[in-house]
Amino acid sequence: MMTERVIELGNGFWNIRGNLRIGGLVNVGTQCSLVRLSSGRFVFLDSYAFGEQVADQVMALTDGGRAVEAVLNLHPFHTLHCKTMHEMFPQAQLFGSDRHHRKWPDLPWQPEAVESPKVASRFSDLRFSLPDGIDYICQNERVHAGSLLAFHPASGTLHVDDTLNVLPIPALLRRLLRMPRLGFHPTLGQALQDRPGAAQDFRAWALRIAEDWRDTRTVCAAHSATLAIKPGSFPDHIRTALARAEPALKRFEAKRA
Repeated sequence: MMTERVIELGNGFWNIRGNLRIGGLVNVGTQCSLVRLSSGRFVFLDSYAFGEQVADQVMALTDGGRAVEAVLNLHPFHTLHCKTMHEMFPQAQLFGSDRHHRKWPDLPWQPEAVESPKVASRFSDLRFSLPDGIDYICQNERVHAGSLLAFHPASGTLHVDDTLNVLPIPALLRRLLRMPRLGFHPTLGQALQDRPGAAQDFRAWALRIAEDWRDTRTVCAAHSATLAIKPGSFPDHIRTALARAEPALKRFEAKRA
């Protein structure tokens, strides 16, 4: 059974693991993260309505919540807790995708989309990346492979919702099945943009972040877990995940041929 908890990852990054029950029964888990900026202020990555114990820890870190500058909602399909998060931190500026705006039209959203270059330049303690070749907001609302990834260089932490998953499979079984610990979302093939070159654009993007963010030491993934990796090993993890996704990418290319 999952429980809410705060994981301190050092240098101003805290990952909050939360509960999310499907149909009120199966707990698939979710996350948000708290980041201390070089200014001393804080931002949240994603929204989550955490309980009293976690709230006490967060409030102690953030001067009773007053030091929270913004909430950056990175995944267009993670919208359940936006209103509660705004109520907990009413002074924080609220950023989201077009789908967040449509789901919660009465919330005081900032005009700039969370995935915009303007937002990225404002929060320069973080690095952001939107995958190439796949739709950020798919028309099929069951396809959640697209998300905005956020990397925090100071702690070497990558916060990612759905695009990458940490597979909760025991090490022995993974070795027998030859499965990597880090994998791309199973709906990746359905998220690819309906145009020539989309699969190749996705491959190129994945290899690019693998190198740009090769100093990643922890991957925080929604609905799964956090994964500590050896410094410098992130490119290997991405290449392995990409190789496992290759059949879906090739099927897409065969249909487009």
